[in-house]
Amino acid sequence: MSSRWKYNPTYLKIKYGCKQILLPLIIFQFARTVIFPTTFDVIILGILAMLYVAIWLEWL
Repeated sequence: MSSRWKYNPTYLKIKYGCKQILLPLIIFQFARTVIFPTTFDVIILGILAMLYVAIWLEWL
């Protein structure tokens, strides 16, 4: 049977909300990494960037 929606509407709301929250977090983390470059900051920035790209390309 074919469902009415391709994705659950709740999933789409959560995905859109994460996309809105991730961009300011990435910008803040980038500024923090430029000012105080530590390994932890670089790893967090990479994870946030990969998550944002995955949502943007609809891999998630």
